[in-house]
Amino acid sequence: MSKKFDKQTKKLSGFMNEFKAFAMRGNVLDLAVGVIIGGAFQKIVTSVVNDLVMPFIGLLTGGLNFTDQFVVLKLPEGVERAQITSIEIAKELGATTWNYGAFISAVVDFLIMAFVIFLLVKGLNTLLDSRKKKVEEEAAAPAPTTKVCPFCKSEIAIDAVRCPHCTSELTE
Repeated sequence: MSKKFDKQTKKLSGFMNEFKAFAMRGNVLDLAVGVIIGGAFQKIVTSVVNDLVMPFIGLLTGGLNFTDQFVVLKLPEGVERAQITSIEIAKELGATTWNYGAFISAVVDFLIMAFVIFLLVKGLNTLLDSRKKKVEEEAAAPAPTTKVCPFCKSEIAIDAVRCPHCTSELTE
């Protein structure tokens, strides 16, 4: 029984080590950070849409809160249309509604998020392209063909062993 237990313990230990190696891999941690930051960023974008963009759209629709726009599709028995003044009341009374304002708000939310992500990716690509060009330029820069004589400070050929100006012997 102890041999069987040892084999199971080794399998479990190997499995846990493999899981630990997977969880601590850079891509998994980067993904986790991205998901967390994305969730926080989504709250900011939702606030921009609901608190900054939609009030202006509401002005265009007659001063109403555009997010709360809906159409009653079906009324329950004994409920009159005049009783339903908001989505919350419609839900309480059991009415079927078509919440087109919430949908349009979600679409605007998505478009703003997509635009901001586009700008971030474009900015990062520009930054990476400029770094890549800089590295390429440094690599492509021609090797120097001249050097300065340490005695007379004249510019001379890089492979010169004697300065043509002061005739000093160069030991470098």
